[in-house]
Amino acid sequence: MPTIVVDVMPKAELLDPQGKAVAGALNRLGIDGFADVRIGKRFELTVEGEVDDALLETAQRIADEILSNSVIEDVVGIEVIE
Repeated sequence: MPTIVVDVMPKAELLDPQGKAVAGALNRLGIDGFADVRIGKRFELTVEGEVDDALLETAQRIADEILSNSVIEDVVGIEVIE
């Protein structure tokens, strides 16, 4: 069965406290080379049947209206994996 994957991230202009905490932990562990860490969410919607344009439009609407908070988050990706 195909799966539609939706990725949601905090808006770039907003502070990401979880990302800052992970960045601080990497620094304390002596891990270098990463300028920033941002933490988002991944949703997997398993599909019954085929994925067509109408279903992708529905997934986009669900992502915009239900899976993300448009005030503080952006939907950054929707992809189909088989």
